[in-house]
Amino acid sequence: MAETNLQTGTKVMVIDDSNTIRRSAEIFLLKAGCQVVLAEDGFDALAKIADHQPDIIFVDIMMPRLDGYQTCALIKKNSKFKDTPVVMLSSKDGLFDRARGRMVGSDEYLTKPFTKDSLLEAVGKHTRQSA
Repeated sequence: MAETNLQTGTKVMVIDDSNTIRRSAEIFLLKAGCQVVLAEDGFDALAKIADHQPDIIFVDIMMPRLDGYQTCALIKKNSKFKDTPVVMLSSKDGLFDRARGRMVGSDEYLTKPFTKDSLLEAVGKHTRQSA
């Protein structure tokens, strides 16, 4: 199972304006032994990122105020966080969206609704690389 590959205590930030998505991601990640930081939108995330210094960040694309692309670009522009893996979350699985995600520096693209396994697999894959 994907869970055994995870390092306990991996700090994961989930940025999504949907409470349902945040909560389900949080449940999956906590069960796998991760620490979870939740943010409702890009501004909320940028305010929390320096304090929490997550190992990996999941960001929804469609959010009010600051969308996922803008949020990812701002994270990657910060020299302290440019190497932090950012995984885009979207209900759209278009080529354009994936390409745009790559252009702003995202490391992976997950389509919603994501499964527990796909979420944990992404965490395992990206945190092993940086560890």
